[in-house]
Amino acid sequence: MGLWDKVFGEFVDVIEWLDDSSDTMVYRFERYGNEIKYGAMMTVRESQVAVLVNEGRVADLYEPGLYQLETNNMPILTTLENWPQGFNSPFKAEVYFFNTRRFTDLKWGTKNALMLRDKEFGVVRLRAYGTYTVRIKEPIVFIKEIVGTDSHFRTDEITQQLRNLILSRFASILGEADIPVLDLAANYDDLGDFISAKIQPEFREYGLELTKMLVENISLPPKVEEVLDKRTSMGILGNLRDYTNFQAAEAMQAAAENPAGGASEGIGMGMGFAVAQKISENLTSTDPNPAQKSTAPPLIPANDAYFVAVEGRQTGPFDQSTIQEKINHGEITPSTLLWNQALIEWTQAAKIPQLAALFSKNPPPIPKS
Repeated sequence: MGLWDKVFGEFVDVIEWLDDSSDTMVYRFERYGNEIKYGAMMTVRESQVAVLVNEGRVADLYEPGLYQLETNNMPILTTLENWPQGFNSPFKAEVYFFNTRRFTDLKWGTKNALMLRDKEFGVVRLRAYGTYTVRIKEPIVFIKEIVGTDSHFRTDEITQQLRNLILSRFASILGEADIPVLDLAANYDDLGDFISAKIQPEFREYGLELTKMLVENISLPPKVEEVLDKRTSMGILGNLRDYTNFQAAEAMQAAAENPAGGASEGIGMGMGFAVAQKISENLTSTDPNPAQKSTAPPLIPANDAYFVAVEGRQTGPFDQSTIQEKINHGEITPSTLLWNQALIEWTQAAKIPQLAALFSKNPPPIPKS
């Protein structure tokens, strides 16, 4: 310092700290030669605590307020220095300001996966991360255990140690909680509170208070998550069967409400009916739980059922016995168009081998007189 710094320092009799940073935890007020003028005014603002340190020893502590530094409000320092009541000379002391507000959004996370034993999956590897919030609870403990003589102590000087402290306890605490892996996401809040309560005593040893512990994510390795996704997809097969039956019923109702749709719409209806039946058959054959099959009636076998074109609209489907009755009553003639899934297109009844034989049983027309 130069001459003017010395002169300025001797005449400055106001001690205060205005913090414009977001990460300063402790700041040592700078004065030339650490000399403080007797009767100097010291301002301690809200979310601050000031401590006087004399010859390496912590002396008086000041809560928020305005103080005039005299022997009557510096009892410990006065005792240490054996000052008389009429003492009015400058004295040497270091003034440390502590920021007691909460320091938020401090990060923690696992560098390597944690090995845990789960009741359902056995041994699993988990990764986790989140945030936590701390504040200075005991300034004197904090300066003795952590700060020392550091004149400008920031959060990044201690967050690494706090992060290591959290992670060193996280695995054992997570195991003690005994929460199944698949239920962890539903218990993040409770898990954060549980971990916070367990780690709190170790933070207090540093003079800090862990005010909030948040678990943002606990995840399995990507390959394990892929397997779980496949397992989840298989779980919807039961619902898919019900959905298929519903779609088939909807398609049949739509066809019935549109009788003038013509042959092409009949083909579309028949194809949809056949696809629905095929999907249903596949699901039934691969159902791992036969006892849980749907109670809905089975679809009409496609090979025995026919759709019949009557005056440009489709009717049916009709089983083979019904087709026989309609042939006997003349409702179906050899030239009537029919279709089922075994046919590529609408075909005359006489050209369908399974039905052609039915016409031969009918008596020939009565000859004219």
